Formats: sequence, structure tokens, C-alpha cells
Amino acid sequence: MVMLSLFTRSGFRTGVAHCNFQLRGAESDEDEVLVAQKAAELGVPCYNRRFDTAGEMERTGESMEMAARRLRYAWFEELCRTEGYDVIAVAHHADDSIETFFINLLRGTGLRGLTGISTHLGRIIRPLMFASRREITEYAVANRVPFREDSSNRSTKYLRNKVRLGIVPRIREINPEFTDLMRHNLARLADAQRFIDHGIERIRQSVVTSEEGVDTIHVDRIDADFPLGFVIYELLSSAYGFKGDVIDALCRALWSESTGRRFYAREYVACIDRGTIVVARIAEEDDCACSVERDAVRSYCGNAALYYEYCDIDTIKTFGVPQHVAQLDADRLQFPLTLRRWRDGDWFVPFGMTGRKKVSDYLVDAKVSVAEKQRQFVLVSGDDIVWLVGRRIDDRYRLTSETETVLRITKEIV
Repeated sequence: MVMLSLFTRSGFRTGVAHCNFQLRGAESDEDEVLVAQKAAELGVPCYNRRFDTAGEMERTGESMEMAARRLRYAWFEELCRTEGYDVIAVAHHADDSIETFFINLLRGTGLRGLTGISTHLGRIIRPLMFASRREITEYAVANRVPFREDSSNRSTKYLRNKVRLGIVPRIREINPEFTDLMRHNLARLADAQRFIDHGIERIRQSVVTSEEGVDTIHVDRIDADFPLGFVIYELLSSAYGFKGDVIDALCRALWSESTGRRFYAREYVACIDRGTIVVARIAEEDDCACSVERDAVRSYCGNAALYYEYCDIDTIKTFGVPQHVAQLDADRLQFPLTLRRWRDGDWFVPFGMTGRKKVSDYLVDAKVSVAEKQRQFVLVSGDDIVWLVGRRIDDRYRLTSETETVLRITKEIV
């Protein structure tokens, strides 16, 4: 609402896009009414869309945050095309950027993840990044800008709120100037990342060769005085989208001269070949197979990540879980597991059934689109498919009265 006030006072041609995700009942509807009324008062076009967010989460296995983000930005882009808008302005502010710093720090990240939220990315701009939450609230009160507080901002269920309500206030008690200090810190980190990006691009020109869509990183051409693992990380993460833990495993294979090992990002596969790293787009026939060790915390399949945790059966509150979660009897599994795309001829025993069923038939019955079929992965123990990822576990690996240890796997879109 403050951003709308600033844009209209500055004379820009502005439209308002409001998303009702229908997750907070009457509160969501009241937000929608406030936005529509204010837009009408200002003479600003107001576009509103209601999303079946819960249904989308069930369909895709995404978290609420991921599903809502994907839905709204796809709609924003559509509005730009159909209504002739140049940019999408979102109201992130300095405190959001600081919270992102801590979230990424807790999850593990490279320097790029510690630079906070960028002020612009493609068509998206964030014009309030100069202001703190407190400054924005003070402007709203002083200028009688109506606003509503999302009640979910007070819930500690979400990591961002745990940082916002728990960590940041404690630090601010130590240093009341914490917000200004962090703004300067994030600016310096962003400058450092830009400097690194420039240096990595120069290194890329001298150590990477390309031929017929295949890039080869000649590790022996990297200056011996450079931190080799860091350079490889920057080369693989920035251009191809490889994740940090995948790059760590790749580097271990490189040091041990494990020629032939393959590592996957969302769209690319990297292979160790006699001291070089060969990177290419994933071929349609590539089943993207990777091993999942017993102590694995996370692995990747296409545009999703699987997170693994072990639980005592007594801690399981419900046996009924959504499709993007699998609860398996850990003692029946043979490690390492294999995560791969499904193949013709694959079969499993769907949970609740006694007979085997071909994966291809299951996907047809579930009316899965061709594009989704290509992204379908299976988790395999020995020769058995234990989970058609994001859809159904195998009945032979369900939790029973004899289960003691549960492997709980959660699929999240990344």
C-alpha cells in the first residue's frame, strides 16, 4: 500500500495486481476488498485473481510458499504482456533482505546467497529496498495509508518468521543500529560478488572450451594459486545452476580421479573425464540416476529436491500424508538407494493395493501430462521401486505395526 502511494504521487502509470491465495479465509477476502477500494479511490486499474493454492500444492507437491510464488509471478508476467506494463514492482524492503541473508546462512550458501535480495532482476524491480520495515510503517501512519497485516507473519511455523521474530530482535538488542549496519554489509557483499563474477568470467574464457553444445572445464588450466574448489563452484553454479552439495561431491570425485561419475543440476549434467569436467544439457534419454546414501540429507531430481530425515515410529503423528511426502519403513530399505527417472517396464505395488502395476499404466490412469511424465522420478531400493516420487509409495515399504524407524522424505520444488 505504501508502494502504491509512492508510485501514484510520483506520477507513474500504475496498475495494481492483487492475488487472493484463499488460504486465510475471510482475512484473505478482506485484503482483496481493501486493495480494490483504494485502487478505485486513486483511479488506478486493479486486477485481481483468486488462486486454488491448496489444490496446486496437492497437484505439484510444492510447499505453500513455492506454489504461491510460482502462481503470482506467472500471472504478473501475463498482465505485463496483455496490459502493456514495463516492469513488475514488488515491495520487498531492507529487513526482508537482511532476513534472506540469515536464512541462506542457516541453510548453507556461497557468497552470492549472502548478498540479500537484488533490487532488480529482469522485469522485476524492488523500489523499497532503501527503506526498513519501521520506516515504511511510519510513512503509512503519517500519510494515512491504510494497510492490513497478514496474520501468517506472526506464525513461527515458517523459517523466515523464526528469523524475523526470534534472531533479529535479539541482535537488535545488542546493536540498535543493526539494520543500517546490515544494509552496508549487504552492499559490500554484493560488490564483492560482482568483483568475483568479473574475475570468474575471465577465468571461464581461458579454462572452458565449447564444442557442439558441450562445455569442457580444463581444471589443469586454473591458476594453482587460486582456491580450486571455490573457482569450480563459481563456474558450475553461476552458468549451469549446480547446487553446492552437488559441487562438493563432484570435487571429491575429481580429487579421487573417479572418471565417469555423473552429477546433475536441473538442466545440466556434469561428468568427470580424466581430470576435466564435461558439462552438457541433460539428454531426453538420460535417466539422471544418482545414489542416495543412508546419511543423505538432500538430493535433486529435475526441478525438485528431496529432503531426508529419520524418525522413531512413536514420533509419527499421522500415517496419512500428502503426496509430496513419503514415509517408508527404513529397516526394509537397501542402501544406497537409487533416484532416477522412470523407465518403460518399471512396476511397483501402489500403496493400498496387493498387485503390481506398471508405472506407465499408473501415470496414464492418473492423467499425467506428457511433460510431467518426462519429469517423473522413482526411488529404488535394490530392484524395487519404493516411491513413485510425489505420487505413491510401494505398499511393501509402508509403515506397519512392526516398523521401528521411519525414513520421511519430502519433495520440494526448487
